[in-house]
Amino acid sequence: MVTTQQILERAKRAKQRFNLTSEQKDQALFAMADSIEKNAEKILSANALDVEAAREQMNSVMIDRLTLSHERIVGMANGIRDVAKLPDPVGQVLDTVVRPNGLEIQKRRVPLGVVAIIYESRPNVTSDAAALALKSGNVSVLRGGKEAFRSANAIVEAIREGLESVGVDKDVVNLVQDTTRQSANELMTAVGYVDMLIPRGGAGLIRACVDNAKVPCIETGTGICHVYVDEFADLDMAVNIIENAKTQRPSVCNAAEVIIVHRAVAEKFLPMLKARLVDKRAAEGKTPVELRLDEYARGIIEGTAAGEADFDTEFLNYILGVKTVASLEEAIEHIACHSTHHSDCIVSQSKDNCDVFVAMTDSAAVYVNASTRFTDGGEFGLGCEMGISTQKLHARGPMGLCELTTYKYVIHGNGQTR
Repeated sequence: MVTTQQILERAKRAKQRFNLTSEQKDQALFAMADSIEKNAEKILSANALDVEAAREQMNSVMIDRLTLSHERIVGMANGIRDVAKLPDPVGQVLDTVVRPNGLEIQKRRVPLGVVAIIYESRPNVTSDAAALALKSGNVSVLRGGKEAFRSANAIVEAIREGLESVGVDKDVVNLVQDTTRQSANELMTAVGYVDMLIPRGGAGLIRACVDNAKVPCIETGTGICHVYVDEFADLDMAVNIIENAKTQRPSVCNAAEVIIVHRAVAEKFLPMLKARLVDKRAAEGKTPVELRLDEYARGIIEGTAAGEADFDTEFLNYILGVKTVASLEEAIEHIACHSTHHSDCIVSQSKDNCDVFVAMTDSAAVYVNASTRFTDGGEFGLGCEMGISTQKLHARGPMGLCELTTYKYVIHGNGQTR
């Protein structure tokens, strides 16, 4: 087995040689996409082994995250092609200043270098991360979870085959072969090899990286996302938004985990919510949403009593915390105390209330009358994304191509001295 250190050394050498034009990068990306589709059967066979091995350890929602199909493989390939069609950020001049002494000072976008990504059981992250890194001029070192290792390995083998077919160094995309904690620790401490570390997964993984990394680290996406139903909400709209935000794909970080309902509309709205998310779904043979209710809500509808931790939990399942409040200010205060600063939403027809909510909610994405499920690189027009940054330096929200670059100053003179 190739060691993690050997992979880091290969990545560092590849970084030193990586100087492709925009056209060459796009050609490489299209070749990667074609190779993934060509190797679909190999990828599906590897994925079937991962899924079978995971059935006893994972619930059905997490199994769905892990499972690939022909349709999802085509989606992965098309995601790479979408990245190829985006403008190349590398070399973009952000600002130009001409000083009185004649010096022309340019602020120019450049790649970060070697980007390491530690992620869990979503195979599509493998292709998304590789594509975004390559397009932004970076070498990627991917470290997936053991649950999806066979799938990720097959995807990376296909990607590297595609790169070689167009004469690009295959070491610009690398997969760590060791899935133990040791390899994660090696990436966190790879000073001189890794220019940026991006963890993408659950709260435990992200906290481990933030606490232990000696290389620059971006804190991404634990999502305790809220939808606040204001006293001036269109209640039918609110039910539709919450249904989508909770049930469309509950295992992802932009799914709603808590709803907050103004008590002025709670007696009318909560029965509507239960009818849609619990009763109707059960009647249709779908998994009903378990509503974990605060004391006031339990006086209106049936459900589970909310425990102490239920407003601080990313369920990633068909579970929804329900909090009631007496005012907009109380809703904002609750979000401030419990949010992970990912995505939060207000449903209201009051422009004034919406403006206050937007101004006072300190999250990477703040929604007015729309589902939190849109916090996604593709939905934001970024192609795909490397992750959702919930911090403020240097990137925030969906991390697309520009967030995978830094800048340097390029100064042109004609002999000036100081």
